[in-house]
Amino acid sequence: MSQEDFLKELQERHPELQKRDSLDWPAFNVPAEQLTKVAKSLLRVFKFDLLTDVTAVDWNDQSPRFTVFHHLYSTKLHAYLRLAVDCENDENPEVPTVSSLWPAADWHERETYDMFGIKFTDHPDMRRILMWEEYPYFPLRKDFPLAGHETEIPGLDQTEKPAEGDDVKVISAPMMGGPFTAPHRKDMSKNEPRAKDQSWSEQQPKPKS
Repeated sequence: MSQEDFLKELQERHPELQKRDSLDWPAFNVPAEQLTKVAKSLLRVFKFDLLTDVTAVDWNDQSPRFTVFHHLYSTKLHAYLRLAVDCENDENPEVPTVSSLWPAADWHERETYDMFGIKFTDHPDMRRILMWEEYPYFPLRKDFPLAGHETEIPGLDQTEKPAEGDDVKVISAPMMGGPFTAPHRKDMSKNEPRAKDQSWSEQQPKPKS
């Protein structure tokens, strides 16, 4: 089956799919409530048997604010496909899990939840996978500062037991002098990234503008 024939049959089976602009492989917008049905069809009918990634984008000042992306590959058709699913709720974003169809989605979805705060309904183990469970932020959201937040570490699984009365915290990165750029010079030894602003450091505070 050619890619053209496959795409034609896919859209005939699923008229709810909307083509999405893409610079590489075919991409479609899928309503969240239709995701499970479309995913089953892609796996069982069109043999998209490999889920390579699940991730998301925070559009920040748009609504819907969050879009979840599924990247699929068919070892039968030798073709890639991208599905985009908007989260209808900007405050409590969620989409259905596909982990019952592609087991690899389990950890991908947990990472997406951990970094963006998007929950996957009916996921068998919807826990954080990188940050500790009580961490109050989602580091890949656009409102998360580049240097991070100063945050208390809550448990012994993150650090050795502190002395009684001591506070243990994750301190936000100073990001001294950023942004960082690599000059284009002939000698590779002189091409190391350097801060544009080198007037401040951890010992010397950044001048107030």
